[in-house]
Amino acid sequence: MIFVDTGAFLAKYLAKDQYYARSNEIWDELTKNKTKLFTSNFIIDESLTLLARQAGNKFAADRAFTFYSSKILTILRPDINDELRAIQHFIKYASLKVSFTDCVSFALMENYSLHKAFSFDKHFEIAGFEVIK
Repeated sequence: MIFVDTGAFLAKYLAKDQYYARSNEIWDELTKNKTKLFTSNFIIDESLTLLARQAGNKFAADRAFTFYSSKILTILRPDINDELRAIQHFIKYASLKVSFTDCVSFALMENYSLHKAFSFDKHFEIAGFEVIK
């Protein structure tokens, strides 16, 4: 079970991304192993916004359909308790300028006992999660 961060989605779909080749190797392995993947609606929002900025809204919308129809990707939605825990992370990592989206990810990962993240973001390691990169 692996939590997928925005950077992993961007690198999968944007050939100009610095992590494009590595990302696709990891995606191939995860798909081959039928690894159960999780992300959040915050990550989907962030990913689609950034994909739209870099590749256009139509491209991003097509990816949205891919996310929402995936059989291996579960999209988690935080409740108020997750968001309150995220605020605690936001305060804890303030000096590192960790995004609130990352803090929500940390809270969801804790809540769902997800210990690994597919991410190119150092903040997941700093928060104590194992990172696949």
